[in-house]
Amino acid sequence: MRIGILFGGACEEHPVSVKSAKEVAKHLDTEKHEVFWIGITQSGAWRLCDGPEPEWEGRPVVLSLDSGFRGLLVLDEGRYEEIGLDVVLPVLHGKLGEDGAVQGLLELSGIPYVGCDVQSSALCMDKSLTYLVAAGAGVATPTFATVLAHEDVDPGRFTYPVFVKPARSGSSFGVSKVSGADELRSAVEIARQYDSKVLIEEAVAGHEIGCAVLGNDADLVVGEVDQVALSHGFFRIHQESEPESGSENATFIVPAEIPARSRALVQETAKVVYRALGCRGLSRVDMFLKDDGTVVLNEVNTLPGLTSYSRYPRMMAAAGLPLGEVIDRLVALAGTVR
Repeated sequence: MRIGILFGGACEEHPVSVKSAKEVAKHLDTEKHEVFWIGITQSGAWRLCDGPEPEWEGRPVVLSLDSGFRGLLVLDEGRYEEIGLDVVLPVLHGKLGEDGAVQGLLELSGIPYVGCDVQSSALCMDKSLTYLVAAGAGVATPTFATVLAHEDVDPGRFTYPVFVKPARSGSSFGVSKVSGADELRSAVEIARQYDSKVLIEEAVAGHEIGCAVLGNDADLVVGEVDQVALSHGFFRIHQESEPESGSENATFIVPAEIPARSRALVQETAKVVYRALGCRGLSRVDMFLKDDGTVVLNEVNTLPGLTSYSRYPRMMAAAGLPLGEVIDRLVALAGTVR
């Protein structure tokens, strides 16, 4: 297989994507596959390079949108060199990576690709839309309200504490926990630095639980359920200065220390959410497990982190699927959806 791997990206999650790509490079079987690395700089330039480094150099490259040729066009001394591809693996996070933008480009290119399609990516990126679809499938979600660009918010209408989030952003960039009405407007402005649409949702009391899902349609594999154990504050993924050495306020327990019945419910709920949103390939479904045993959806990550410290590969490894095997399965699945 000739695999094009996209990494980097013109968004705040660029450094995380590079780390994910480095981990993929360690586990990808280069005897099975011929790999072409396409790094996207923070300014949005595409470069064919030797691999995922924090700073890379390479030749300018674009995807061919001509259905007669599926692959890369590499600019070399005023001429284009053609490199055919069998599949593209986007190792991208956040805006322009898992929101449907690059998926649309890949649809136009005609090249099979790993992960969710345009519609599913866009739905999962917008947390308010995620909640609406999940609720329609019978899954519990937090009570929430949206605040659009230039729209004022009435702090008196909410019961505190609440979480204020960019509706369409990755990780926990721009997220605030608001304990009182006097903090709400400033939290909304912080969230607006990342998205013009802001979500205000109730703070759900319960354990933060995650479930990794792999597969297409009815044939799904779920990883071991994990649990986020907090010492203080709230979980802020990828916000630490040195996440490889651990989070400043959270540890991850795999498998989660929950009853077997709750574990089964979390895994089944993750599959219901995955199918309702039209996910394919892979996703990480994050939920809350309340003290009464009920499960409430938090969010869905359609291209979850694959770094050495990320949750998705840990959950799959605990279920007996190391990252190398996960990658092989994802590449094989990409070729079955077109």
